[in-house]
Amino acid sequence: MIRIELMPWESAREQASSIRFRVFVEEQGVPRAIELDEQDPHCVHALAYDERGAAIGTGRLLPDAHIGRMAVLEQWRRHGVGTMILSKLIEKAKERGHKEALLSAQVHALGFYRRHGFQPFGEIYEEAGIPHRSMRRPI
Repeated sequence: MIRIELMPWESAREQASSIRFRVFVEEQGVPRAIELDEQDPHCVHALAYDERGAAIGTGRLLPDAHIGRMAVLEQWRRHGVGTMILSKLIEKAKERGHKEALLSAQVHALGFYRRHGFQPFGEIYEEAGIPHRSMRRPI
């Protein structure tokens, strides 16, 4: 059974960094130097764990209700892990009193976020060499 835990960066850093480096740096070619940023200490981080307690996915919620750095290890994709992480972060944004959640989606993931109520806005832009589009959803 998969479980999702929310925690500060100090607690999430080691496992979240490992997942993010595997997905973004190794798989997608994002420069290592920009993967971790000054926002991490100000975010609530979600970590997904498998039944053995191994970290298999992560995401973060910024203070302004932006959700980002959603990453699930390849072997766990299409098993509902991303949905569970996203739901937990949206729930936390709602607890904080935010009226909408925002994110910057990689274009290939637009369908995933649409299925969760997010709608695109603005033009497609490039971030870390990858096409992205802004999205939002009421909460």
